[in-house]
Amino acid sequence: MSMQPKDIVRAALRFQSPERMPVRMDVFGIDDTMWVPLTGGNRVEDGVRIDDWGCGWAQTATHNMGQVKAHPLADLAEHERVVPPDYSQDWRYAACEAALQQAEREGRYTHIGIFMILFERMHALAGFETVLMGLLADRANAEALADKILATQIALVHHCQNRFGARLHSIGMSEDWGTQQAAFISKELWDDFFLPRYSKLFAEIHKGGQDVWVHSCGKVNEIIAGFIEAGVDVINLQQPRALGIEEIGRRYRGKITFESLADIQATMPTGRRDLIEADTRDLACHWMLPTGGFVLSDYGDGAAIGATPEAKRVMYQAFSNVSQELYGAPLPPLP
Repeated sequence: MSMQPKDIVRAALRFQSPERMPVRMDVFGIDDTMWVPLTGGNRVEDGVRIDDWGCGWAQTATHNMGQVKAHPLADLAEHERVVPPDYSQDWRYAACEAALQQAEREGRYTHIGIFMILFERMHALAGFETVLMGLLADRANAEALADKILATQIALVHHCQNRFGARLHSIGMSEDWGTQQAAFISKELWDDFFLPRYSKLFAEIHKGGQDVWVHSCGKVNEIIAGFIEAGVDVINLQQPRALGIEEIGRRYRGKITFESLADIQATMPTGRRDLIEADTRDLACHWMLPTGGFVLSDYGDGAAIGATPEAKRVMYQAFSNVSQELYGAPLPPLP
């Protein structure tokens, strides 16, 4: 193959006919991308993990990422108490250079991440119910909190761009927006409150030459339209069956690149080859184009969703077969 991994990813995102499907399956040591790690300022107080924003996290006995249970703000009116992280501190970027150098040696596409970009950070700080009520009943304080978060995230983007320039190819972020049935708020409210702020952030990312990747769980069918309008290049969707594979393809194929896999709720935990292959065929039929628009990626915590290594191998091979059919070349061989 003549394309380097970074060129394969870029071609898929730009619908420029990659030589094969891009892949992010670090569980097998196969990844066209390179994660560039920022160092967080988490600390432990009285046995509770406190993140950079002062939010306290709890975990269940089952291994998982945890959930914010201690919110620093009792009310949105307390937004002035929020002390955002200082992203000018050099120690936060101490691990970045080694990752960038490795990516350059291996021709990989570089990716840095922002956790809990806006809505998620709002309800981590003030509580989910408080934020939902505030969006309607306390608009001024909701806006003040959102704009403080947004300014901090834009500052982080600028620090990364100033430090790494064109060596950094993309910035990704998490922003879960859906239940199993619909988004948490109406599309009208989302467009009014969040769309302008996302658009501002994503424009700053694009100004530096980076692509925008966003992860969002749940049935976010309407929200995807807003993310496209705001300038998202890649949307990470890990529950394609909950979304409706055919509907999402009908509405959005060719307008954005999908990063996905066999459904992490309905399919992967079963380990069933027939269901995994059915998801793969349907995603190929409805979400992919011969010119690109799809990246295969792993759900990093297989134990949390009950997906065995063997189920992941079955899925990988199924997508490799699709890559062969669609682009003329399979995925890299499994170890």
